[in-house]
Amino acid sequence: MGGLRFRQIHLDFHTSPDIEGVGADFDKRHWQETLRKARVNSVTCFSKCHHGWSYHPTKVGRMHPHLKFNLLRAQMDACKEMDINVPIYISAGVDNVASREHPEWRAVTWDGRYMGWAQKVLDPGFHAMCFNTPYLDYLCAQIEEAARMFPENNGFFLDIIHQGQCCCRWCMDLMAREGLDPSKEEDRQKCADMVLLRYYDRATQACRSVNSKTPVFHNSGHITRGRRDILRFFSHLELESLPTGGWGYDHFPVSAKYCANLGLDYMGMTGKFHTTWGEFGGYKHPNALRYECAAMQAFGARCSVGDQLHPRGRLDESTYEIIGAAYREVEEREPWCIGAKNVADIGLLSFASLTWRKGRNDEVDDGAARVLLEGHYLFDVIDREMDFSRYKMVILPDEVDVDPALEKKLTAYLKRGGRLFLTGRSGLKPGGRGFLFNIPAETLGPSPFSPDYVLAREDLRPDFTRSPVVMYVVSQRIRVRRGRGVSLGQVFDPYFNRDFRHFCSHQHAPPKPRPSGYDAGVLAGNVLYLAHPVFTLYRRMGAVAYRQYIEKAMNLLLGDARTLLTNLPSSGRVSLTHQPRERRHILHLLYANTLNRGGSGPGGRQVEVIEDLTEIRDVTAEARLPKAVRRVTLEPQGIEIGFEKAGERVRVRVDRLKCHQMVVFHE
Repeated sequence: MGGLRFRQIHLDFHTSPDIEGVGADFDKRHWQETLRKARVNSVTCFSKCHHGWSYHPTKVGRMHPHLKFNLLRAQMDACKEMDINVPIYISAGVDNVASREHPEWRAVTWDGRYMGWAQKVLDPGFHAMCFNTPYLDYLCAQIEEAARMFPENNGFFLDIIHQGQCCCRWCMDLMAREGLDPSKEEDRQKCADMVLLRYYDRATQACRSVNSKTPVFHNSGHITRGRRDILRFFSHLELESLPTGGWGYDHFPVSAKYCANLGLDYMGMTGKFHTTWGEFGGYKHPNALRYECAAMQAFGARCSVGDQLHPRGRLDESTYEIIGAAYREVEEREPWCIGAKNVADIGLLSFASLTWRKGRNDEVDDGAARVLLEGHYLFDVIDREMDFSRYKMVILPDEVDVDPALEKKLTAYLKRGGRLFLTGRSGLKPGGRGFLFNIPAETLGPSPFSPDYVLAREDLRPDFTRSPVVMYVVSQRIRVRRGRGVSLGQVFDPYFNRDFRHFCSHQHAPPKPRPSGYDAGVLAGNVLYLAHPVFTLYRRMGAVAYRQYIEKAMNLLLGDARTLLTNLPSSGRVSLTHQPRERRHILHLLYANTLNRGGSGPGGRQVEVIEDLTEIRDVTAEARLPKAVRRVTLEPQGIEIGFEKAGERVRVRVDRLKCHQMVVFHE
């Protein structure tokens, strides 16, 4: 993974001008010793923060009024003496110093409000700037100055990269020149897209004004799936994903499984905070950070932990004791992670990638990914430009509109023996009338009932019920053409929808005693379709019955083609990677229980946390690998364990699993 290091710190330093003594407690020896003990080998340090202050002398911007020396130089020199990399942080999208001197550079909504965190004059918070104003010149000059002053830097991290549908006078002029109507949202978005691409080009050039090979990352808080046009401006990817900060524990694996196939090195970024960025005095439990770093390595990423330096410039020892506990384990695992490539049976075609949805969460993709993660399937998250032929099965979840180009690609994939798993509206012809891919079923549009009920065919039913299961999201009405396709179950309608005319009990009417005559799904050769948007349904409701129904349908289509089988509980996570040079496969087993805590009272928030790392026993795994296995070891312990051959599979048992275990299959 190129020059990216495994044990990085993203050291926030957003410091108010009303705080004195900035950097006064910086001590080179303490800085070095703290980082050494924590096994850190890269620290992203600040040139300019969100407040707009620079932490070194500057002829372009404004040095923090209470900083008496070149703090960035002191930090960089101290790190370089220890062979610790120092990428430079510059806040790009927000700048309160610039906004006070040039309020006309702030981004403005179509109805006259300010954009960003502080939308009103009296709101405390950072001010969003428009990249279409002279602010971009100012920003690029700051970047170029930092590149000249610190030529030994290890790259630039440019933050808060977002261009909203701004209607400042510069954007209004641009829309006029381009024939765009600012009263139309789509035209405002076109303007924003043009401005953002210009930002990427100019800011990247500024970062590389001294060294053309300088690494550059533009941070938007999430890697937008399908947005490939901007990747040429990135040297690598940093996957911001603080589980406790709103991203959740399932965000990072999904993001990593997409980024793994983009051809760029990538790292995960979590935080030491109990909540999220900007929290002083908040400490994540050490076990949580151990798990998060293990997950980063399991899913192919380097590790970065976010911290926030106290304004006086002294690293917090408690923080680095917590980080060190995780990073010592990361360091031990590194040899089995370098150059490792993910092994996948399934390609999940991201719905968000087809729509360029910018939010970090999408219920269609999230629901599908949760089923796959909890079912311990080996999968990648893919966009339409990726190679489908690598996968035994491709999933089109719930809402995927298939245009002619995508239809052609999927048809070719099916002809080569691929399997297609469709749900909800995915795979329907435009307008919903009829199926693509020669599915032998009649379509009759969406059901008029919500909810309705599914009684799956016997081998697809949840383990714990033989009765119809309530489905809370509207299905498509289909009838399977008997003799050509196989019905996967029956839909039962309720007596009526709940409204002012009639209702039953607390929620919804029960199912009628007889099936509706419509089918829950259809299997036709190497295509399987489920009539409900089951992934959205699982994301919203989380019923185990839904997940088992989906898993059994996927297993029906995959047959015996799964590479990995394991008895790990659903809260466990797995990945399988391959190191071709070392001629070995690495099975990563992860296990931790997450709990939702907090959320009551003024200012309270619900936080998903990990506290206890519970040991589980007798974890089994069966893997079908392309080459014969000579021996199996547990790493990094270096313990050789026995294995059994069961046909084409190799079966192993791990006596004890606590947090993370690598099982290495040596060819």
